[in-house]
Amino acid sequence: MDTNATIRHNWQADEVLALFALPFNDLLFKAQSIHRQHFDPNQVQISTLLSIKTGGCAEDCAYCPQSAKFSTGVKAQKLMDKEEVMAEAAKAKAAGASRFCMGAAWREPKDRDIDKIAELIEGVKSLGLEACATLGMLTDTQAARLKSCGLDYYNHNLDTSEEYYDKIITTRTYQDRLDTLERVRTAGINVCCGGIVGMGEEEHDRAEMLRTLANMPSHPESVPINLLVQVDGTPLKGTNELDPFDFVRTIAVARIMLPKSFVRLSAGREAMNEQMQAMCFFAGANSIFYGEKLLTTPNPEADKDMALFSKLGISPLTLQVEKKDCAAAA
Repeated sequence: MDTNATIRHNWQADEVLALFALPFNDLLFKAQSIHRQHFDPNQVQISTLLSIKTGGCAEDCAYCPQSAKFSTGVKAQKLMDKEEVMAEAAKAKAAGASRFCMGAAWREPKDRDIDKIAELIEGVKSLGLEACATLGMLTDTQAARLKSCGLDYYNHNLDTSEEYYDKIITTRTYQDRLDTLERVRTAGINVCCGGIVGMGEEEHDRAEMLRTLANMPSHPESVPINLLVQVDGTPLKGTNELDPFDFVRTIAVARIMLPKSFVRLSAGREAMNEQMQAMCFFAGANSIFYGEKLLTTPNPEADKDMALFSKLGISPLTLQVEKKDCAAAA
C-alpha cells in the first residue's frame, strides 16, 4: 500500500471516495504511516475554547444553540471583560493548553469590536499562549488588524460540503466562507478550518468537505472535525447519529489528505468513549479542545483527558510563543 505523504492540491472526487471505501484496518494503517512522517505519534496539541460573546447571533446555522432564531435557552450576552478573559486564559495555560481560542457569536464583527479583540489577543500572547479567534466573516482591513496584533490562528469552518451547505445554513453562502478564509490567509494568519459531521449528510458530503480543504492553495494549519452535539431547540435535534466508525474514517481520510495539518477532535468528544478517542488518535488526530465546555456545549473535563493520555502514553505538545505588543503594532 502506498503510504507516501505527498502534499497534494488536486484531489479528485473518486479518489477521496476510494479512501473512505478502504478496509478499515488498511485505512488506519495508511493514515498512521503518513501521520508519523510529519508528527510525533505520541504528542497531542491542546487548545482551550472560550465563548467571549455568547448568543444572539443573526445566523441560522441549524446546529447552533447561539442563533437568535432558535429557542434553546441560550441568552444573548455582551462581550466579556478583559480581566475575565485573562483569568480564563491563565487557567487554561495552567491546565496544559498551548493555544487559547476565543469565540464570539457574531455574523461579522464591527471595527470597534476588532479593537476590543486586539486587546484580548495581546493579553493572551503575554501569557505565552498561542491566540486563536473565531468571530464570523472578516473584511481585509479587519484581518490585517488581527494579524498586526499577533493573532496566530483564525477559525472559520466550512461545516460541510458545498452541495449540502444550504440544508444547514441560509444566512450566508459557501462562497462567503471561502472569501473570509482567503482574507485570513492573505493577511498571513494561520487558518483553522474544518467542519461538522453527523448532521444528516452523506459520506460523499464528508468526502467533498475534505476535498475542498485539501485542494486549497495552502492546506489549513489546523483542521477541527466536530461530531454534531444535538441541542434542544435546534433544527438538527433528532438527527440520526453518525456511526462511530464513520467518524474515525473521516479522521483518517483527513490525515491522509492533509498530512501536515493538525487534525483536531473538537465538539462531540463528551459522547465518545475512551476506545473511540484512542482510535481517532491512531487514525491521525493530534489536537483536542480541552476543558469542561466548548462555547455552550459540554466537553470532557481536563482531568479525564489527562487520565486517558496517561493510559495511551500521550503527552501534550509544548510550544514557544512569540509575544506581541498590539499597541505598538497598531
